[in-house]
Amino acid sequence: MNTSLKQSQADILSRLYDMKRKQVEHALQQGNSLRCQVLQAEAEAISNALKSVR
Repeated sequence: MNTSLKQSQADILSRLYDMKRKQVEHALQQGNSLRCQVLQAEAEAISNALKSVR
């Protein structure tokens, strides 16, 4: 995979991860534990994908 494509994917995944963490924070404030668990799992999957691209 070329460097510019990897960087583009990393940028997108990084933004997705940031948005997902904000969703987790919002769910925590609402006290919705099930939603928090789902969002945290999604955030972890995005983080793992980001690590594999870098």
